Amino acid sequence: MDIHEYQAKELLKKFGIKVPAGAVAESVEAAARVAGQLGGSWWMVKAQIHAGGRGNAGGIRSAGSMEEVKSLADELLGKILVTPQSGTAGKRVRRILVEQRCDVEQEFYVGIGLDRSTGKVTFMASCEGGVGIEEILKTSPPKLVTASVDPAAGFSGFIGRKLAYGIGIRNDHVEGAVRAFQRLYDLYITCDCTLAEINPLGTTARGELTALDAKITIDDNAIFRHPDLAAYRDLAEESPEELAAAQHGLTYVGLEGNIGCLVNGAGLAMATMDIIKLHGGHPANFLDAGGRATRETIMHAFRIIMGDNRVSAFLVNIFAGISRCDLIADGVVEAARCMEIKVPIVVRLEGTNAESGKKILKSSGLALIVADDLADAAGKVVEAARGHLIRA
Repeated sequence: MDIHEYQAKELLKKFGIKVPAGAVAESVEAAARVAGQLGGSWWMVKAQIHAGGRGNAGGIRSAGSMEEVKSLADELLGKILVTPQSGTAGKRVRRILVEQRCDVEQEFYVGIGLDRSTGKVTFMASCEGGVGIEEILKTSPPKLVTASVDPAAGFSGFIGRKLAYGIGIRNDHVEGAVRAFQRLYDLYITCDCTLAEINPLGTTARGELTALDAKITIDDNAIFRHPDLAAYRDLAEESPEELAAAQHGLTYVGLEGNIGCLVNGAGLAMATMDIIKLHGGHPANFLDAGGRATRETIMHAFRIIMGDNRVSAFLVNIFAGISRCDLIADGVVEAARCMEIKVPIVVRLEGTNAESGKKILKSSGLALIVADDLADAAGKVVEAARGHLIRA
């Protein structure tokens, strides 16, 4: 679960990491009121969306007067912001964060994630932070310092000092940096995060370290342990298709292609998308109906996928173990009839009651294309999407 920057900063502050004074606003009047309460003469006005790259997209701006705060708030609120991480459709800005601008000497990057190759929580830090950090780390990997934390031993001062000295933090700032890294680690573990990053982490002339921006992602599977964090969820930032899928026990991720995919099992779904690409096609989605796919889940999956008007062909790829191919075939036939689906549907069934399922499909009277295996299914659905396949 992604959360907004202002929510991430609330958590950082709770764990003892300094953040700029500020508050969220949903109107021009509220933005001006926040700036007035903060005082001073220099503020940051920041769009709050679940996507990185806001700075380059014009979503993070500085204001040197109250009139400029109002003008920027008016410009940003309601705007569709397109960033490298938002997709081409962009994200609508529904709220902004107004905060005091900090005068910092140097900016750094620090983040924590799970290194699956080692099974350890791993720190990543860089002597360069702020806008464009992704490109900096791609083109200049030596600027990235990493340190793994053994889950049995936990964080230690040695790890913090390795990071601090590695990214060039001044000697008189090192102990403050170690404390900040310790607190970020505590937040990561306590809140069941999958990502916790501060970018940039700024240092002032007085040696204060301040989290100027932050991104935190909470493990969805752990939300039940954190009702307070569950309240941070912003449904307006989530895909309607993903929400609808979750309500029925389905996992859905929209993509940019035109071939709808309904598959049972995440690994098989990924393999299905790979083989479609191998045959020259482009998947419109990832949809995992789960190992216990039923007639009902198939119906719900059809509704979600066919709600995407870019879909020009549809592949159902089922390898049944716990589930049964005949019940799934019933669901496919019923969905195709009830929804009057006009696009070609290719079905590949293997596993429990596969032959019975194929008979149901072939005797349905519908123009369903039954595939012999995965490669055959991928080839047929790609050709169908191109309009070259004559359906039997």
